Amino acid sequence: MKRLKLYLASLVFLAGAALQPAAAQDAVKGKAVFDGNCAACHSIEEQVVGPALKDVHKRREEQWIINFVKNSTKVVQSGDKQAVEVFEKFGKIPMTSFEGSLSDGDIKDVIAFVQQESEKPAEAATPPVATPSDGKPDGTATPAVETSFSLKDLPGTTLVLFSLIAFLLVVVLAVMVVTFMQALPILGEFYDRPALRHSSMARLVRLLRGDTSTLVGTHKDVLMEDHTYDGIYEFDNDLPPWWKYMFYATIVFGVAYLLHYHVFRSGDLQLAEYETEVQTAALLNPAGSGEENANEVTNFTALTDAPKLEAGKAAFIQNCAACHGQEGQGTVGPNLTDEFWLHGGDVNHVYKTIKYGVTSKGMVAWQKKLSNDQILEVASYILSLQGTNPANAKAPQGEKQEAKK
Repeated sequence: MKRLKLYLASLVFLAGAALQPAAAQDAVKGKAVFDGNCAACHSIEEQVVGPALKDVHKRREEQWIINFVKNSTKVVQSGDKQAVEVFEKFGKIPMTSFEGSLSDGDIKDVIAFVQQESEKPAEAATPPVATPSDGKPDGTATPAVETSFSLKDLPGTTLVLFSLIAFLLVVVLAVMVVTFMQALPILGEFYDRPALRHSSMARLVRLLRGDTSTLVGTHKDVLMEDHTYDGIYEFDNDLPPWWKYMFYATIVFGVAYLLHYHVFRSGDLQLAEYETEVQTAALLNPAGSGEENANEVTNFTALTDAPKLEAGKAAFIQNCAACHGQEGQGTVGPNLTDEFWLHGGDVNHVYKTIKYGVTSKGMVAWQKKLSNDQILEVASYILSLQGTNPANAKAPQGEKQEAKK
């Protein structure tokens, strides 16, 4: 009997150990799903567009959360008291519907991630570190003193000494500059001797005395008799030194470029760089993965048919209004009714922004939620909002450009 109990206890222990990694893996998957679909509107601790999600698994049943995430409008229309309360509290803006793009398992993973984040203990303040007893009769330790340097903490005599030294250094520097400027005529006569006239120091002295010929050269005012055209005479002057120095620099650069790219081959040429980028893109987006290329060439024109625009409006209100407003006036996301665009105002630019998203700014990629036709309908509807000037429109963002339909 004891052996049977021991065997059963071992099975229970092993089953629990096997379940723990699965739960952790669910939370890891949930974080990826959350970052890709929910982070634009939700945070664990703070209210953003939607409510803070901390302990949501305690406030709502799992099935309720799944139904609400899949289609919040349907839950609200069913008269659910909690759903109606959330809908009215957050400006009667429907939550983006994820029906068809997220499975029940995906949503359960997100719940596991939220639960994991909710149960994390609050970071406790680090207690001050005390030093050992300094020999006081009561045996108390002297608290550690944070070391930081500030001039205000120095004694007054030290500050006076530092100020005096700084003042003396400024005076010495000023005297040296004045002395050098006064000695320029003498230096000019010294370096004007034939043996030193063409030295670098002689050019520097002449430049400091106001002679700019070192940079711009000298004009000989000598006419070239055989270089006269239509009454225009050519002088026999040298090229300005600054121009010659730049020319010499281009020669040095050309030699360095030749050695770097063609002799030692330590750098990739344009074709090699292109092939490397193509290989990198292939690794990030392998063939057969089902993911399309964000650099795809599209040549769409904006739709103008009323039924298509109505379909685009319905999809916009269902999926985009939470971040851009019911009228495109902008809330968390930018205003879509003005002439300013962050990622281009052409219908193809808008199409790609919707399809592939801008994850760095919280814009969700909708290619798994909406079909290509639906994305084009939404992009066309957005362009139809140009110049509508809705109330409480968000300030312009991006660059001003004409929306090309």
